[in-house]
Amino acid sequence: MDFFKVINEFIEGINWIRLAISLIFLLIFTIFNKWTSTKLFHLLKRVFGKKWDSIYQMLHGPARALMTLLGISGAVRFYFADGGANWPLFQGFVRTGFIIIIGWAFYNLSGRSSRFFAGMTSKVGVEESDMIIPFLSKVLRFMVIAITITVIMGEWGYSVNGLVAGLGLGSLAVALAAQETLSNLIAGIIIVTEKPFSKGDWIHTDAVEGMVEDISFRSSKIRTFADSIVIIPNNILAKAAITNWSRMGKRRVTFDLGLAIDSDRVQLTKAVNRLREFIEQHEEIDHDLYIVRFKEMTNDQITIHFYFFTYTTIWVEHMRVLESINFEILRILEEEGIHLAVPAQRLFLENHAIFEKGTGTPEAATSQLQFSRSEESK
Repeated sequence: MDFFKVINEFIEGINWIRLAISLIFLLIFTIFNKWTSTKLFHLLKRVFGKKWDSIYQMLHGPARALMTLLGISGAVRFYFADGGANWPLFQGFVRTGFIIIIGWAFYNLSGRSSRFFAGMTSKVGVEESDMIIPFLSKVLRFMVIAITITVIMGEWGYSVNGLVAGLGLGSLAVALAAQETLSNLIAGIIIVTEKPFSKGDWIHTDAVEGMVEDISFRSSKIRTFADSIVIIPNNILAKAAITNWSRMGKRRVTFDLGLAIDSDRVQLTKAVNRLREFIEQHEEIDHDLYIVRFKEMTNDQITIHFYFFTYTTIWVEHMRVLESINFEILRILEEEGIHLAVPAQRLFLENHAIFEKGTGTPEAATSQLQFSRSEESK
């Protein structure tokens, strides 16, 4: 009987009008929150432009959760005459919900694809694929989570001073124990911001030469031309002299061509002029600076000096252009009757002296010369 009496008193104490209005208010904010939030963002998009597209994607979930929480809180506050003041636990949960939703919104806004980082990539000049954007995004998200947890703990009466002090001492100990790692981290940030090289570049240092495959905060991966991977700490790269061959605007070609010392002067002059004209008219060679000149002559050869640049900096294409140039050089030399220099030794015989001692025939002279050399060697 007492049980039914309690139920009867509870039912009689319900304010059905307030309950109905509270339920309607709750339904509007929970069932129709998706529709209302969509309409709200569409209105903001019309006012502020397309930049609200990405913001809508990031804040859509927190906005719906916020409207649901507002519906629950509003319904409870409207139904009870005191506004739920006698329910401190409920009020604490509502405030905690608001803090979590705000932290959720900032967590989404600090993502690597947010408008904040999109504006940074366009103003600062860093690419979204660079490691600095994911790193900053992770740092900001960690800070958002830490601040959110700290505020929630303060809301429920927990002191966070000891936790903050402990984190400070722990951070100092970690920093002292990881000086080398921090040095590589700072060097990695310097490499990303200053950009002495990027992924895919061909670089040369005193330690390694090859193609950059990856740049992380601790080290960089270089694939050598022997197809091996060399991992170099960033602090070494940051202090090294780096030659970035991929940043060349054009590629240099320079070599000396040795011709036979007994080449005819007229033919040699004509061949050099034709070679210079060929380099000058070549479509894949930069015409701002090129040299094809008779450089020098020695006892063994005549030297023609070549100095020019190809437009392409790609190694395979550069080699193709150089091959075609070499074939054309050989063709011009052949047409002009000019031979390449070959290692040779010349022997001059005093035939009259040998014929006096020998039989007077070339064969005897040769045998006599060989005999005299063997005697001298003894």
